[in-house]
Amino acid sequence: MMKSKIKKKDTVLVISGRDKGKKAEILKVYPETGRALVSKINVCTKHVKPTQAEPGGRRDKEMPINLAKLMLVCPKCEVAIRPKIDRLATGEKVRVCRKCSEVIL
Repeated sequence: MMKSKIKKKDTVLVISGRDKGKKAEILKVYPETGRALVSKINVCTKHVKPTQAEPGGRRDKEMPINLAKLMLVCPKCEVAIRPKIDRLATGEKVRVCRKCSEVIL
Protein backbone atom coordinates (compact mmCIF):
# COMPACT_ATOMS: atom_id res chain seq x y z
CA MET A 1 0.00 0.00 0.00
CA MET A 2 1.22 3.49 -0.85
CA LYS A 3 2.08 5.91 1.95
CA SER A 4 -0.90 8.11 2.81
CA LYS A 5 -0.76 11.90 2.80
CA ILE A 6 -3.66 11.96 5.28
CA LYS A 7 -2.88 11.86 8.99
CA LYS A 8 -4.77 11.69 12.29
CA LYS A 9 -6.64 14.91 13.26
CA ASP A 10 -6.69 16.20 9.64
CA THR A 11 -9.92 17.66 8.30
CA VAL A 12 -11.07 15.82 5.18
CA LEU A 13 -13.86 16.06 2.60
CA VAL A 14 -15.69 12.91 1.49
CA ILE A 15 -15.76 12.90 -2.33
CA SER A 16 -17.91 9.83 -3.03
CA GLY A 17 -20.43 7.55 -1.40
CA ARG A 18 -23.48 8.16 0.76
CA ASP A 19 -21.67 10.84 2.85
CA LYS A 20 -20.43 12.78 -0.21
CA GLY A 21 -19.76 16.48 0.49
CA LYS A 22 -19.37 16.17 4.28
CA LYS A 23 -16.32 17.53 6.12
CA ALA A 24 -15.03 15.67 9.18
CA GLU A 25 -11.93 14.89 11.25
CA ILE A 26 -9.78 11.76 10.96
CA LEU A 27 -9.81 9.67 14.15
CA LYS A 28 -7.44 6.88 13.06
CA VAL A 29 -5.62 5.81 9.88
CA TYR A 30 -5.07 2.16 8.91
CA PRO A 31 -2.20 2.32 6.36
CA GLU A 32 -1.97 -1.47 5.94
CA THR A 33 -5.53 -1.62 4.53
CA GLY A 34 -5.70 1.89 3.01
CA ARG A 35 -8.63 2.97 5.18
CA ALA A 36 -9.36 5.62 7.81
CA LEU A 37 -11.85 6.06 10.64
CA VAL A 38 -13.59 9.42 10.24
CA SER A 39 -15.86 11.04 12.85
CA LYS A 40 -19.59 10.78 12.00
CA ILE A 41 -18.88 9.36 8.51
CA ASN A 42 -19.84 5.86 7.29
CA VAL A 43 -21.98 5.21 10.38
CA CYS A 44 -23.52 1.73 10.61
CA THR A 45 -26.04 0.32 13.08
CA LYS A 46 -24.76 -2.41 15.40
CA HIS A 47 -27.34 -4.55 17.18
CA VAL A 48 -26.26 -5.28 20.78
CA LYS A 49 -27.58 -8.11 22.94
CA PRO A 50 -28.71 -7.08 26.42
CA THR A 51 -26.41 -7.89 29.34
CA GLN A 52 -26.72 -7.38 33.08
CA ALA A 53 -24.60 -4.24 32.83
CA GLU A 54 -26.20 -2.66 29.74
CA PRO A 55 -29.56 -2.82 28.01
CA GLY A 56 -29.63 -4.16 24.48
CA GLY A 57 -30.56 -2.18 21.44
CA ARG A 58 -29.06 -0.52 18.40
CA ARG A 59 -25.82 1.43 18.59
CA ASP A 60 -24.35 3.63 15.87
CA LYS A 61 -20.76 2.71 15.03
CA GLU A 62 -18.32 4.48 12.71
CA MET A 63 -16.73 2.14 10.19
CA PRO A 64 -13.46 2.71 8.29
CA ILE A 65 -13.72 4.35 4.85
CA ASN A 66 -11.32 3.98 1.91
CA LEU A 67 -8.64 6.70 1.68
CA ALA A 68 -9.40 7.12 -2.04
CA LYS A 69 -12.80 8.59 -1.05
CA LEU A 70 -11.21 11.33 1.09
CA MET A 71 -9.50 14.63 0.20
CA LEU A 72 -7.49 16.73 2.61
CA VAL A 73 -8.93 20.18 3.41
CA CYS A 74 -6.42 23.04 3.72
CA PRO A 75 -6.83 24.68 7.16
CA LYS A 76 -6.07 28.16 5.75
CA CYS A 77 -8.08 28.37 2.50
CA GLU A 78 -10.74 25.73 3.45
CA VAL A 79 -10.49 24.04 0.01
CA ALA A 80 -10.16 20.30 -0.69
CA ILE A 81 -6.66 19.74 -2.07
CA ARG A 82 -4.10 17.14 -3.02
CA PRO A 83 -1.07 18.21 -0.98
CA LYS A 84 2.41 18.25 -2.43
CA ILE A 85 5.45 17.19 -0.41
CA ASP A 86 8.27 19.75 -0.08
CA ARG A 87 11.51 19.77 1.87
CA LEU A 88 12.34 22.56 4.28
CA ALA A 89 15.84 24.05 4.57
CA THR A 90 16.44 21.63 7.47
CA GLY A 91 15.68 18.68 5.17
CA GLU A 92 12.37 17.84 6.87
CA LYS A 93 9.50 16.78 4.58
CA VAL A 94 6.24 18.75 4.96
CA ARG A 95 2.84 18.78 3.24
CA VAL A 96 2.08 22.00 1.33
CA CYS A 97 -1.22 23.29 -0.07
CA ARG A 98 -1.08 23.64 -3.86
CA LYS A 99 -3.56 26.56 -3.85
CA CYS A 100 -2.19 28.89 -1.12
CA SER A 101 1.33 27.40 -0.53
CA GLU A 102 0.60 27.07 3.21
CA VAL A 103 2.48 24.38 5.16
CA ILE A 104 0.04 21.81 6.59
CA LEU A 105 1.17 20.41 9.93
